Amino acid sequence: MKYGLILLSVFTLACMSSPAPTGLSENNIVSAGETKFKVETVASGLEVPWGFAFLPNNDLLFTERPGRVRMIKGGKLFEEPVFTVPDVEPSSESGLMDISLHPEFEKNNYVYMAYAYNDDGKRVKIVRYTFDGESLKENKTIIDEIPAAPNHAGTRARFGPDGMLYITTGDATEWDLAQDKKSLAGKTLRLTDDGLVPEDNPYVKNPDYLNSIWTIGHRNAQGLAWQPGTGLMFQTSHGPSYFERRGGGADEVNIVEAGKNYGWPEIYGMREKEGMEKPLLEYTPACAPASGMFYDGDRFPEFKGNFFFGCLRGTRIIRVVLDGRKVVKQEDLLKGNFGRIREMANGPDGFIYFSTSNRDGRGNPDERDDRILRLVPAN
Repeated sequence: MKYGLILLSVFTLACMSSPAPTGLSENNIVSAGETKFKVETVASGLEVPWGFAFLPNNDLLFTERPGRVRMIKGGKLFEEPVFTVPDVEPSSESGLMDISLHPEFEKNNYVYMAYAYNDDGKRVKIVRYTFDGESLKENKTIIDEIPAAPNHAGTRARFGPDGMLYITTGDATEWDLAQDKKSLAGKTLRLTDDGLVPEDNPYVKNPDYLNSIWTIGHRNAQGLAWQPGTGLMFQTSHGPSYFERRGGGADEVNIVEAGKNYGWPEIYGMREKEGMEKPLLEYTPACAPASGMFYDGDRFPEFKGNFFFGCLRGTRIIRVVLDGRKVVKQEDLLKGNFGRIREMANGPDGFIYFSTSNRDGRGNPDERDDRILRLVPAN
């Protein structure tokens, strides 16, 4: 495999309102509370990097939406993909999306990917591959026929603290599917690593529901993470940002728990209805949250346990300080400096990694986009 160019530039950060990336000077230090950091570009010239998976040896596998899986190995970007998904269907917001490692990856080398496939991108599936260090092989479909559309296709597929695979799905732009108990759309699903239904799923004994369903009433959740200590599941979800006459925005951060109904389309944002959950946080006007992570590294002590997510329309990273379920405070980071921000992840080096999404048809890319970047301590 050939290696491509990797950049390690340090940029200054200024608060700007434009969604376009800006030319930034080097070596400036940025403050967030008592934390001072810089931003480094890890790799550039990418095309909509959507999901990250750090390997046990600290190398990084990541997806590009058109269907490529690429690798940063030993600090260098492979020029050629390690794998190209043969049946991916990139369209508007969907395509090759998430990538995750099995909790026992060091024993089985299993990698899971979520993507829209054929059929004009109107279906999503989760496929398991085996990674041999060079490429992905031996695929097994975990679940398919998840309704999707060029927009509102989800999808995150991540393993929880219980070792089960959780999958967020979009409503496929057919709003009522989110409340349809016999549809996989607009849901959180819970499966075993082989795609079976766990016996303790909330609706296993309820014939009115598909037994893979964990929660219902989601519009388009794209962030999924578990809070250290409590094990609570947090999701970020895109709200109906085009409803300007009805308030607009209503992007959400939800604490998601088994068997609950999160309301869409009957309620959204902080609206209330009996038997339905309102979010922990609402963002109006929309920020378009596309990811979610809890920081659990040691490089930024003040960030320990904080919830972070990248914003596409909002062109920033939002940091939320929590005390369990309670929001203590929140702040914007990097607003406007890098354009549309999608994935975020803890690096094994303790740095915070994120990607841009300026080549997705809605951004204003410059010659460096798209990029994977990271926050590093200023000292």
